This record gives sequence, structure tokens and C-alpha cells, in this order.
Amino acid sequence: MDFLTLFLLYLCSVLAVAALLCLCSGRQESFLTRSVTRAGQVLSLVIPSQLQRVTQQALHRLFHTRSCLFVVLHVALQAAVFGEYTWEVFVYCWQLQFPLLLLLLPYLLLAANLGCFLLCSRANPGTVTKSNAASLAKVYAYDGVLFQRGLVCPTCSLEKPARSKHCSVCRTCVHRFDHHCVWVNNCIGAGNAGAFLLYLLSLTATAGAVAAVTAALLGQVLLLSNAVHGTYLDAQGQEQPVGIPLLVQHLFLTFPRIVFMLGFVILLTLILGGYCSFSLYLALTNQTTNEWCKSRRFGGSPHLPSQPHDRPLVYRNIYSKGIWRNLKEIFNPPTVLERKKK
Repeated sequence: MDFLTLFLLYLCSVLAVAALLCLCSGRQESFLTRSVTRAGQVLSLVIPSQLQRVTQQALHRLFHTRSCLFVVLHVALQAAVFGEYTWEVFVYCWQLQFPLLLLLLPYLLLAANLGCFLLCSRANPGTVTKSNAASLAKVYAYDGVLFQRGLVCPTCSLEKPARSKHCSVCRTCVHRFDHHCVWVNNCIGAGNAGAFLLYLLSLTATAGAVAAVTAALLGQVLLLSNAVHGTYLDAQGQEQPVGIPLLVQHLFLTFPRIVFMLGFVILLTLILGGYCSFSLYLALTNQTTNEWCKSRRFGGSPHLPSQPHDRPLVYRNIYSKGIWRNLKEIFNPPTVLERKKK
């Protein structure tokens, strides 16, 4: 039971850290940010300066330059999970005569996910250039709070269209910029927002399907082994029914790799499900991650942001057009001609 207890504590700690990151994201001076800053200041006193420079260069190259490292890690994780699923779970389920469609469902979802991944990583996210900057500036209106008319990108030397942002990683301005995703090694913008949403949905569904089939296998194994209905002798020599902890321990001892994979996939499904729900919320309200983070500094108001200059700016989302039209816009971005028709 010691290993099981440590494993459960590990899952709880990872979930707690993930929840903390989600709660603290978007805050300029959050407790997490202050804690990391103070910890870095303390460590800088004991870590040699040369090692600090090497670490900073490595982190900058990893997170602030385009790199295929996370793409390779992404593919390696999928290969490891599906390798274990194929050689362990699929074989046992086939012997237990599980429905073939159920066993093939994770592979079908994986194929769909890889297709969305290629579309998302290869597509042009909506790069702003000298030739299209003027036309893109007419697609969305300037709200006067997050996006001001007449601002010029100091790096690209181009007037920034509304809802655009300069990506320091790709070193270009992106139309309807959402964020830069290291897992697909590309920016998420107007050109691939729909593919990215499908990528998240298919990835979450793939992890959930693997977890469901694996859990069904372990449940069937317990039923066939009669462990659910078994008893054991306690310290006083009395028979006690087998509880859930002993059942999980029995599975750990019998199928340690499968149980560990199941725990990892369940955790991955919960994290991906949370992020996928957040992305769906942004899509249905016609917001981007960049806009959502910036808008938290201004608060919300049902009034238009045309208040006097002596009052603090209040943000209002002027781009939302209703749930269905917002969702349609993700997969079919508006053009200048479409906006003129309206």
C-alpha cells in the first residue's frame, strides 16, 4: 500500500499544481508570480553567475524561439501510450472478446488528432504583412481599450490591425492572435484557430477513450478473478471483505504498467478537458486567450468603452455575435468583403 499511497499523493499534487496555475493565470501580481520571483532572487545568491547565464539561455531558447523539442516530446508521449495500449490492453481485451469497434476507437481518434495537428502546425496563422496589413485592419473594429487605432508594431513597422499581436517567438504580427503553442510549434491565429480547437477536442477524446477501454479491462479482470467478492484475514484472524484499496493494490501487483498508464491518461484527460472547456468558452464568446488575459485588467461592463478620459478604462467584448455565429467565425474567419456586406 505504500506505493499506492505515494502514487495517489503524486496525482493529487499534480492536480493541485495544475489548478493553482489555472487560478493564478492572467493576474499581473499573483501569489504564484511573487513566489517564483522571490525564489529566483534567493537562488541567484547561491547559484554561480555562469550557471545562471547558461540556464537563462537554455530557457530562452526553449520557450522564446521556435523549436521542435515539444513536438518530439508530444509524439513520444503518444507513441509510449499507444505502444502500451497496443501490446498490453488491446491484446487482453481481444482475448476477453471486447467489441472490435471499441478497441479501434482510440486509433481512429488518434488518426483524426494527427490530421488536425498537421493542419494546425502547417497552416498560416494569419501573418500580417505589408501587402495585407491595410485590408486586415478593416476586418475588425477597434474597441478603444485593448486595441487602439493607429498603433504601429515597433518590430514589424506595420500598423497593427485590431485583435492582432506581435509574437516574439515567430517574430511576426498575427491576425486575431490567440497564443503561441509550443506543442504544435506555431502561433494560433485566425488561420488555424478552428484546426487548433479540433486538435484539442480530438486529443482529449483520444485520452478519454484510452482511459475508458483500459478501465473497462481492469474492471473485467477483477470480476473474472473474483477479487471483488473475496475476503482476507485481519490482524485478529477475522475475515474482512476486500475493499477498494486492496483491489487497486491487487491490480498494481498484477498489471503495474497498465495501472500506471491508466493513472497518467486519467490525469492527462482531466487537464486536457479543463483546457478544452476553456478554449470552447473562448470560441463561443468570440474571445482569444490574449484578449481574455488583457481584459482581466480592466474588468467588465455592459456599457460601451466610450467613457471620459478621466475615468478608468472598462473593457467590453464588442466582437461577440451570438454563440452560433461566434463558433462559425472560428472555422470561417471573416474577410473585408463580408464585413462590408454587414
